[in-house]
Amino acid sequence: MATPGDKPLTYTTNERVLCYHGPLIYEAKVLKTDNFTETTTVTGFQGPHYFVHYKGWKQTWDEWVPASRLLKFNETNVALQKSLSASKESSSHASKGGSKSHSQHLSAGFASMPGAGGGSAAGLGGVGGAGSGKEAVSTRGARGKDSAAGAASRKDGARGTKRAREDDEKGKIPEMKLDLPEILKVMLVDDWESVTKNNQLVTLPRNPNVSTLLSEFAEYIKEKKPATVKEPSLLALTVVKGLQCYFDRALGTNLLYRFERPQYAQIRKEYFTGPNVVYGVTEKEMSYIYGAEHLLRMLVSLPQIITHTTLDGESVSLLKDYVNELFQWMVQEKDRIFQKQYDHTDLSYQNVSRS
Repeated sequence: MATPGDKPLTYTTNERVLCYHGPLIYEAKVLKTDNFTETTTVTGFQGPHYFVHYKGWKQTWDEWVPASRLLKFNETNVALQKSLSASKESSSHASKGGSKSHSQHLSAGFASMPGAGGGSAAGLGGVGGAGSGKEAVSTRGARGKDSAAGAASRKDGARGTKRAREDDEKGKIPEMKLDLPEILKVMLVDDWESVTKNNQLVTLPRNPNVSTLLSEFAEYIKEKKPATVKEPSLLALTVVKGLQCYFDRALGTNLLYRFERPQYAQIRKEYFTGPNVVYGVTEKEMSYIYGAEHLLRMLVSLPQIITHTTLDGESVSLLKDYVNELFQWMVQEKDRIFQKQYDHTDLSYQNVSRS
């Protein structure tokens, strides 16, 4: 009987391809190929995988993707690429016109976050390079090209008006400046050093996990009602559910060091994709497995992530206030929620992580 690792490879090394990233498609190059098995997978998924480099982007964006993410580079698929890009831009402009509540804006914004796409076979569908729709990549080419085109048209005099300049101001991507306490900065450095230098890992499953932490924070906010956050009784749940949803979809793609990937693959198999996992019964999202260490990594990456969402300025400001308050709560609870000593790994694990 054929196994996932027996499937033929569709693409070859150095082949020019098109690659889905969230809802859009980008040109890429296949750097290497592999047929992942249950024991060799680094993404949590089995079968043919391709390590791709996105044209025009840093090597930090290089990743393993399944065949379902790739398309042959031909006229038909290039036309599809352009069509999806045009549709995305038109929907982004249309979304700015309607009136929404803070809750609706936040929910829509979280859905547009890098890593929050999923569901389609052609998209990422899960996490870990084979699993989350990173709009950070999906929007970058389209925005750059469209911005250049817009600038050119204004130089030609087509939109050199005060109204055009006002439209440009409104269309600017809002910034999100976080106030990260010094103690959490130290913890991030210690976390990095433990994993990348000392070959250590966070104990999994963590207790409390991300889901529990965010629920506790929501209850804390609703009870204390700090002056720094707006309408906690109405918005706290939306904020924490959005953060949890994004965490589940972004963990494998954005939040792990390379040394952690074999552990992640094993966890995915044990709690999400393995043959003994019962859908809806024993299946667990990663926010029920990982804890404060990886949640903190996600929170500090939000300013970069936000620039690739549909969140408006007011919603970004609201989210910033909640995250800054979450930082303060994490400092207050640090002795309880952060692991003091990471686990040492054996030589066999270290060899697998480097392979």
